[in-house]
Amino acid sequence: MNQSPYRVSDIMTCAISNLLADEETVFHGVSSHMPMVAMNLARNMHAPNLVHLNIPGGVNPTSIKQAGYSSAGSDLVASGEAYFPLEQIFDLSMRGKLDVAFLGGIQFDMNGNVNASVIGDYHKPKVRLPGGAGSAVLIPTAKKAIIWRTKHDIRTFVEKVDFITTRGNLWKIVTPLCIFEFKNGKLHLDRIHPTSSLEEVKANTGFELLYDELKFTELPTQKELNMLKRIDPYDCRSIEFL
Repeated sequence: MNQSPYRVSDIMTCAISNLLADEETVFHGVSSHMPMVAMNLARNMHAPNLVHLNIPGGVNPTSIKQAGYSSAGSDLVASGEAYFPLEQIFDLSMRGKLDVAFLGGIQFDMNGNVNASVIGDYHKPKVRLPGGAGSAVLIPTAKKAIIWRTKHDIRTFVEKVDFITTRGNLWKIVTPLCIFEFKNGKLHLDRIHPTSSLEEVKANTGFELLYDELKFTELPTQKELNMLKRIDPYDCRSIEFL
């Protein structure tokens, strides 16, 4: 990866934040520190009316400055404006009222298939993963599903996933190297981070890269970096890189 004064975790967090629009209703689940910080960054920078929903049920929580802060902790409810339980999130999404859902996965292929279930044969797996949980409901029903992954290699972006946990209706996948966009039934290279290169993305992707033109992710502005220091002083956004 190219030497840069910018941290990849900051680039990813700001890129995710800039995918969110004002007045959107946005949900994140467990182990979602980066999206959680990105949502709060968006609310403080350009989307003051964004509605932040989360797995414990807090709406627009304000307390996100504690060391070791959890993306599924009780503080999300205690500091929230209201309580909106998880079962209502699913109902909201199935009624077409959830604008964005942040979800995870372990393997992805060009056809937008997501594997969060097993590595290897399903009946005799090398690794058994947590499974789809809410992804099987939210990816098909949310208006826009965004996946973030802090690892980008040929074991993650594969020619064919070992198991299809869920499929289709992805919008973006944000990685340490680039952003993919799902369109016309295929993953396309949307933007390359300035800390990476086309060659590096190709070398770490197990399927053919489709793209119309080479575009690059905007680097974080000084205002964004200053805001990140204020709202995330314990650097929760970088936890998954540790």
